[in-house]
Amino acid sequence: MKEAAASYLIKNGTVVNADYSHKADVLVGENGKILKVAPDIDISSSPDNSDTLPVKVIDATGKYIMPGGIDPHVHLQLTFMGQVSETPETGTKCAIQGGTTLLIDFIIPPPSTEEGILLQTYQQWNDKYCQAASCNYSFHGCITKWDETMKQQIQQLQQEAGINSFKMFMAYKNALMLDDASLIQGFARCKQLGILPAVHAENGELVAYLQDQVINEQKITDPQGHPISRPVRVEAEACERAISIASQLNAPLMIVHNTTAASVEALRRGQADGVRVFGEATIIHLLLDESAYFTGSWGHRAAHVLSPPLRSKEHVEALWRGIDAGVLTQVVTDHCAFTTAQKEFGRQDFRKIPNGCPGIEERMPLLWTKGVNTGRIRMTQFVALTSTNAAKTYNLYPQKGAVAEGADADLVIWDPTAKKTISASTHQSRLDINVFEGIEVQGLPETVFLNGEIVVDQFKIVQTNKGQYVRLQPFAEEVYGGVENQDEVRMKWMEQVKCG
Repeated sequence: MKEAAASYLIKNGTVVNADYSHKADVLVGENGKILKVAPDIDISSSPDNSDTLPVKVIDATGKYIMPGGIDPHVHLQLTFMGQVSETPETGTKCAIQGGTTLLIDFIIPPPSTEEGILLQTYQQWNDKYCQAASCNYSFHGCITKWDETMKQQIQQLQQEAGINSFKMFMAYKNALMLDDASLIQGFARCKQLGILPAVHAENGELVAYLQDQVINEQKITDPQGHPISRPVRVEAEACERAISIASQLNAPLMIVHNTTAASVEALRRGQADGVRVFGEATIIHLLLDESAYFTGSWGHRAAHVLSPPLRSKEHVEALWRGIDAGVLTQVVTDHCAFTTAQKEFGRQDFRKIPNGCPGIEERMPLLWTKGVNTGRIRMTQFVALTSTNAAKTYNLYPQKGAVAEGADADLVIWDPTAKKTISASTHQSRLDINVFEGIEVQGLPETVFLNGEIVVDQFKIVQTNKGQYVRLQPFAEEVYGGVENQDEVRMKWMEQVKCG
């Protein structure tokens, strides 16, 4: 069989993977794959490719060659009051500008068990993405209401759409929230199918009670009421409860957007006890704190409203310690962007402020600047947090998340000396605001490869609409490896107890 023709040779750079870095060249094929990773690749001795275009050589001296970023937590077409701010078109441009080559969005159906609702919602989401995506994309499913019909719908969505994770909400009473009985059923069904269950961990009953108290008794309608009504224990209790359910079922679990020291500790204890529980931190919760709700204009305060809310600096530091300890394994964005005008809808009632902040474009430069450049994390750790760990969790590794022969050529050439100041006037997002406004970052994606093609060159987007849908297979080794053996051990123990 004829070898795949080469299209690009990246010379003189340092390859950085999650587990090692070394000086090497990278040969990219016309088939969208990495053909070779080795020092001093010489293409003059390659097979005759006279019938193809000449190989373009890119000098990466002083730069790093890394796998493209994977952001497994974004919302690009979430509707609020009939309006959508960020779209797949603008959001995926944010992604490639910031070095991210794969997004995983959430398809959120209305709270219904109508036959086919999950597949119908997937088709609606995918139709919007496939017409406009400038990076690769996939989806998480969401369970917003439970009955027995959901068992079949989850399996159908997995098989037809290639979805291997489902999110459930413990918050948003009278909207998306599931009770414990539904969580148990959802976790158990996901385990049967090799799907990763995930939760938004906040006690929705307590949030609803506290919101009413803050509004009606304390008479606080301003954005500062948002963090007051969602205190630390609201998140910590839900996190502990979800881990307890997962532990009892011997099911894996992803806790999304952790924000508190107590949540990190609950994750640590669960992991130490053998629970397959994984944790995310968002870039905004790692860098900003709750003072944003108490300073500046109403618009400034409202711009920072997201759930869970920003926390005190003590909790910010706890998240960094969680990363250092390997308890939190992914840095994501929860990108859910709304304009100033849309945030204004909650001017008289903080409960009506649409929740969410941006971050796709800024995630990798900010983490490099505040993590690698300050010595808080290593380069290899940066790659793990922004790409490799997500690839493993969602069963894409080593196809993605690695600079290795045979892997997809989703690559970033990273210039550690390049600088820019984050601004709403220059970002790719449709937003008129940016919560990271004025922060100078050092370390930027100079060149971005998507499926073997250059989509960002010299820090500028040069190709759009090149994204492809990526199917995700069940039973990821990172998630389910060894679970069956644990089940067998439990069954034997139960039999011994029964026999007395």
